[in-house]
Amino acid sequence: MLTQYILYFGYMDKNRTIAALAALAQPTRLDTFKLLVSREPAGVSAGELARLIDVPQNTMSAHLAILSRAGLINGERKSRSIIYRADLTGMRDVIAFLLKDCCGGRTDLCQPLIEDLTPCCPTRSTSDV
Repeated sequence: MLTQYILYFGYMDKNRTIAALAALAQPTRLDTFKLLVSREPAGVSAGELARLIDVPQNTMSAHLAILSRAGLINGERKSRSIIYRADLTGMRDVIAFLLKDCCGGRTDLCQPLIEDLTPCCPTRSTSDV
């Protein structure tokens, strides 16, 4: 939803960024998002998330709804389960909005930050598959 908004309007606004950051400003939701990022691209079912984070399923459901409305996760129905995945594009858009004017355009100052944001996993080329 958040990504569609950005694609349609071409920008990320303050309110959308605040919603995403507010969603992550709660320990269970932050742990859930980090867990989903670590399980990309397979995702995790709602019940398994509740078990792994050690919260009741109805509580996890409420947290997942908040993360979803904030554009940070997506759910896909598979049979009787919903598999949740981190919306990495949504998170990238939040980070890009925050860093848009980073360092006044001085790439030499931004380089250490960019290096820290570089994924820990090497990108696989199509020949590796």
